[in-house]
Amino acid sequence: MTTRLPFQTTFEPERVIQPIYTGGAVALDNGGRVLATTLGEDVVLTNVATGRQYAKIEGDDESISTLTLTPSASHLIVCSRSLSMRIYALSLSAEQHAIEATLLRTLKPHGTPVVVLAVDRTGTLLATGAADGNIKVWDILGGYVTHTFRGPSVLVSALHFFEIASGRAAEEHTTASKKNKKGKKKNSEAANDNATIRFRLASGSQDGKVRVWDLHKRSVIADLESHVSDVQGIDYSASEHALVTAGRDKTMIWWDAKSWTAKKTIPTFDAIEAAGFVEDGRLTYTAGANGCVRLWETDTGREVTTEQAAKAETESIVGTWLCADTNVLLAVQTDHTLVFYQLPSMRDALTIPELAPLEPTRRISGTHDEIIDLAYLSPDRSIMALATNLEEVRLVSVTESTSQTGGSVSRYFGQDIGLLKGHEDIVITLDTDWSGHWIATGAKDNTARLWRVDAQTNSFTCWATFTGHAETLGAVGLPKTIPQEPSAAYQDPVNNPPPFLITGSQDLTVKKWEIPRQASKKGKALFTRKAHDKDINAVDVNPTGQLFASASQDKTVKIWSVAEGEVQGILRGHKRGVWSVRFAPNNTPVIQGDKGAVAGKSLVLTGSGDKTIKLWSLSDYACIRTFEGHSNSILKVAWLQQHAEGDKSKRILFGSAAGDGLVKIWDANSGETETTLDNHEDRVWALTVNPDTNTVVSGSADSSITFWKDTSSQTQAAAAQAATKLVEQEQQLENYMHTGAYRDAIALALQLNHPGRLLKLFTAVVTSKTPDHDSLCGLRAVDEVLATLSDEQIFLLLLRLRDWNTNARTAPVAQRILWTLIRSYPASKFSTLSVKGARGQKSLKEVLNALKVYTERHYKRTEELVDESFLVEYTLQEMDNVAPTLGGLGEETEGEEMDMRDTAMPDAALLRDTL
Repeated sequence: MTTRLPFQTTFEPERVIQPIYTGGAVALDNGGRVLATTLGEDVVLTNVATGRQYAKIEGDDESISTLTLTPSASHLIVCSRSLSMRIYALSLSAEQHAIEATLLRTLKPHGTPVVVLAVDRTGTLLATGAADGNIKVWDILGGYVTHTFRGPSVLVSALHFFEIASGRAAEEHTTASKKNKKGKKKNSEAANDNATIRFRLASGSQDGKVRVWDLHKRSVIADLESHVSDVQGIDYSASEHALVTAGRDKTMIWWDAKSWTAKKTIPTFDAIEAAGFVEDGRLTYTAGANGCVRLWETDTGREVTTEQAAKAETESIVGTWLCADTNVLLAVQTDHTLVFYQLPSMRDALTIPELAPLEPTRRISGTHDEIIDLAYLSPDRSIMALATNLEEVRLVSVTESTSQTGGSVSRYFGQDIGLLKGHEDIVITLDTDWSGHWIATGAKDNTARLWRVDAQTNSFTCWATFTGHAETLGAVGLPKTIPQEPSAAYQDPVNNPPPFLITGSQDLTVKKWEIPRQASKKGKALFTRKAHDKDINAVDVNPTGQLFASASQDKTVKIWSVAEGEVQGILRGHKRGVWSVRFAPNNTPVIQGDKGAVAGKSLVLTGSGDKTIKLWSLSDYACIRTFEGHSNSILKVAWLQQHAEGDKSKRILFGSAAGDGLVKIWDANSGETETTLDNHEDRVWALTVNPDTNTVVSGSADSSITFWKDTSSQTQAAAAQAATKLVEQEQQLENYMHTGAYRDAIALALQLNHPGRLLKLFTAVVTSKTPDHDSLCGLRAVDEVLATLSDEQIFLLLLRLRDWNTNARTAPVAQRILWTLIRSYPASKFSTLSVKGARGQKSLKEVLNALKVYTERHYKRTEELVDESFLVEYTLQEMDNVAPTLGGLGEETEGEEMDMRDTAMPDAALLRDTL
């Protein structure tokens, strides 16, 4: 017969969407596979194809100034504000799921921070440019300086390695040899010269100057002075024999690499942050403050891409990285978004036609900033909409799909798949309908928008705009009533928008809007009501679509009729503003309140700034129960599936998110916390639940999104299995003890942590009526077991002996077993037990000290008893002189004294010395 275990609600973080880039340097290998990004003081290596994190490399507690990868991703170089440069060797695991980063060396390259790095195409040379204008060239494998170039004390803003044509290099080398008046050089120097004869290094600085350094001559060979501001982009084309430079002075210059004179100067009317050659130098790209990637014909200087309007300030490009193997350009935006562009192929074209502006092929959000609100989209809940303190709503994939043809990952978890652009200010609230095809958003631009999401065609369009509020929209609500199956709204929800929209604003009003049946039209307000005395924080429409609730900073929640817009009831009781309100789902069971049973469909849940959650009844608008446990404002509440599989109690569960960074799961009937979910470092603004899987999703101000998997059923099954196994092991222990299998009994008792059973076993051994003559503890079989224990078993046994030794009743048994241990092992064994961690070693020392102290106390008590026995013996002898007939008593007392000495602590002096 098995004992029924209480059901335990548990959730585990199944997946987490975390930031990978918070500003700074970015690097990509030539294959476009490994992405290195700066995350605060750390570096994150990410698989570009799958979005999975290869590795996270911890920093040195100082912000990173710059980093780079070698073309083959064999090495990573990181420079920080601490003036250190760390070189890591990277090795991909056999499964290609992780990268092992081995620190090769740490150097101090300059006296000022390194602000720019460059690696040559072979991955052997590294150039470092510092804020003081000095440039050094390093051997990456050797870790030593090969060249030092000292220019003016102006910050180095750009570096680029290149190689000139071999014929020209040989000509220059011959000329240099003729001018060499010192005769023949040493063999090592000559070999080094031959290795660097073709290598050049171009540098740009904040003063607008470009210098070309000859690694063979170790000097500057060209000083190009045409820019008047920071030079940000430098590249070289061997086929065109040209060098291109561009800077923040809004100009781009092509230089003749033979005469080092300017071939063409083009005004870009845009502060350029990056420039380079593509298509063997036929095209030149630029990217800068206007957020556009532009292509230019190198020969004529004509802009190939058509005119583009400047993008938003948050989309300004601050840097690029070109993947030579895949012809993909990675652009880094100021909002920490990484945008990929596929550059056109023009190698076979005789003439270069005019091209349409390049469109991003993919986006990676380095960080989602503060997660203010989130919701599931699409019928299969495969898309998550995020309101992230920006004007647009980000859509990310929360499932993984593979290509049916190649088997490769076509969409990975956390991948950015779309943007909902249209609002002119920060979006702070959103809500979805029953189908997941429609999402409403409210923003600080005083408008609400309704969007249609069609995941099959990757179509995300604005259906309607709702204007009329005078202040920020703090709440939107869509009906979630499932239409009748034969209706068109049920059969084709993507083409049938919801019937209405409810909005709440800081202008203290709520509005009901009629949603137009055709796209791109403005919604019409059906009614407007003065609702509250302060800002409206949340609205929610009940499952039947007949009522809606509005929660406000005025500490109240009002229940309204959807049809007439009349107040049906007011929920009063919170001591601070109410941040969240939710109607219970239709399938919610009956709950037991103080005044009796309350139907589940008549329940309303509210979360407030007074750190409490309240459950209300719609029958009398009274508070049924108050839930306390958070240490900060309750920011969001959400209902869960009402009972887990296999749980017969039909518990009513809901979740709450608060400013203390915690998510709690509550039992509405008991009023107690079922479990606390802790995986965030800042306040949790957003909370939603997947109705299909009961997955709880929390979004926080720390830019992370955690997907909590409901593991209650697994926990229950594991607990039942563990309980059954425990019963079996306890029965096995009884069998071992009954049959005299001492080795198995002692090992199992230690494993199960049953000190009572273990004491019973040792007591039976020590007090055996037929002890073995030469046994230490009473039975030779037990002596053999105690002499062959592992370090862990010895430590556990010492813990038990320590406890038994503190009790005078059990101390004799403890001392006998302890004495057996000490005689079975050398004294050094107990001081060198293999106990895990420093904490374990500290515990071992405390255990041995405790044994020593109580052993000395028992020894002292025995000596005192022996001393007192002499007094008793003297008294009896004197009494024997008075009454000779009592002489026998003295003999018995003397015998008892000898027994006392024999049963005292065995070899106490030996034991004391050992401990």
